[in-house]
Amino acid sequence: MARTTHRGEQLSLKEKVTRLTDRMKDPEWRRYGFTLASGKVLGLAVVLGMMLLIPVLLTGTSARADTPTAASAPVPSLAAAEPAAAAPTPAPAPAPPVVLAKDIVNPLNTVWTLIAAFLVFAMQVGFVMLEAGFCRSRETVNVLVECVFDTCLCGILFWAFGYAFMFSEGNGFIGTHWFFLKGAPVTYGATGVAILAHWLFQFAFADTCSTITSGAMIGRTDFIGDILYSFAVSGFIYPIIGHWVWGPDGFLATMGSAGKFLPSLGMNFHDFAGSTVVHTIGGSVALAGAVVLGPRLGRKFKRDGGGPMTPHDLTIAVCGGLLLWFGWYGFNPGSTLSAMDFEGIGRVAANTTLAACAAGLTAVCYIYFRTGKWDPGSITNGFLAGLVAITAPCYWVSPFGSVMIGAIAGVIVILAVDLLEYLRIDDPIGAVPVHMVNGIWGTLSLGLFASGQFSAIGSDPIAPDLSNRLTGLFYGGGYKVLAAQAIGSAIVTVATLAVAFAVMVAIDAKGLLRLSEDGEHDGLDIHEHGISAYPEYVISALASPAGAPLRVPVAGKK
Repeated sequence: MARTTHRGEQLSLKEKVTRLTDRMKDPEWRRYGFTLASGKVLGLAVVLGMMLLIPVLLTGTSARADTPTAASAPVPSLAAAEPAAAAPTPAPAPAPPVVLAKDIVNPLNTVWTLIAAFLVFAMQVGFVMLEAGFCRSRETVNVLVECVFDTCLCGILFWAFGYAFMFSEGNGFIGTHWFFLKGAPVTYGATGVAILAHWLFQFAFADTCSTITSGAMIGRTDFIGDILYSFAVSGFIYPIIGHWVWGPDGFLATMGSAGKFLPSLGMNFHDFAGSTVVHTIGGSVALAGAVVLGPRLGRKFKRDGGGPMTPHDLTIAVCGGLLLWFGWYGFNPGSTLSAMDFEGIGRVAANTTLAACAAGLTAVCYIYFRTGKWDPGSITNGFLAGLVAITAPCYWVSPFGSVMIGAIAGVIVILAVDLLEYLRIDDPIGAVPVHMVNGIWGTLSLGLFASGQFSAIGSDPIAPDLSNRLTGLFYGGGYKVLAAQAIGSAIVTVATLAVAFAVMVAIDAKGLLRLSEDGEHDGLDIHEHGISAYPEYVISALASPAGAPLRVPVAGKK
């Protein structure tokens, strides 16, 4: 068939072949032809690959062909549903092994959870930078070593028994299976997430909780004391109390059900991503540590004519805060454990952003109207407070609710800092106001701002179950959700404080919690680690706890 060229001429097939032959003699045309052909072949391969791969990713094909457990009934065969024949029939051949739904690994959900785990783990870098920047230069190395040591210790403990205590079945108070991950199923529940991916994700959460504690104890804690309380938090306090909320049979997770804790309430406790489980627990332990330790040497409070000690590197501190904000996109959206919850992960990410923005603005503006200064520490702790507050309700509130929750958090964090200053509690980075106080506020805010649009049970991207929605007080839902949130938050906070105070007092009684006075005067970096973070710098005398006397050079003397 003839075809019109760009000049309007019509070429026969023979002429086209002749033209192609002539052009292929030209090296430039040969390269062009091969490039064009390669691109088309590659494009076809990509399209074909997507046609084969997308259905696999959406349904999940990696499965374990084990025999069913006692908890899972085998799927009946079609033949069993047919009427029995009059004449006896031979015994059927053994049925192939049944593939259990809970043993099917969903590749998309698993990859999504792993990416979220990597983001949450990267928050450790943010915590190190935040704490190192807000502390004095003389204790920077201590922050670095303590945070890394805590991460390594938490990983081993969470593998050995922390994950088992928190996420395995047992009773309403503690899990009793999967120690050292032995006997754990292929996937975590019905999420389709491979069990080791879920373990990694939750290890990053556990590490975050323990790191929060260290922020309020900077500058005067013996390193052995750091190790001991970290062992208690990562191995026991966090996973056991966390089981109450996130365990499959935790008594707060099942609260309000028939035969469970407070059945008359008719509502269970909700904490989507950890305002209570991670932040209230971590902040409560931090408060106990700060109270038992007492203030750093030389710390004078406003009531006594003093004020907070100056951070040594605000650049590092603010950058660390921003890195924490970035990691929160693994913390909150990743807690869906489902990349298939297309609308949910987008809503959670947007709500997280809006709450942080609103909190940062209200915090820095509130300080400005009080002092006339735009304070970098206040805006940083402000947006962190907003992130903590939105962590529990992020799945069930609207963007407007997120802005309101964050705006209130930005003011609460400043008022909480003032309260600690009045009570003469030394918290160098504001761990208690940011994490404990705003963890409680975020948990309670769900009972006020839950919009009634989203399911309380979970979601399905194809057909979400909206028969059981969470509706807060401000949206006509009454006090039921708020009551459940208040009860759960109070139980977790009081229990954590009681256990944490007992642990801190016990360590202190052995003389292992507070550094010696001589060691604190020398500085933790030199006394505990034998090195300064800034050996090439001349550290100012202001870095001393009480301000070391300046040595004035005398003429003729070196």
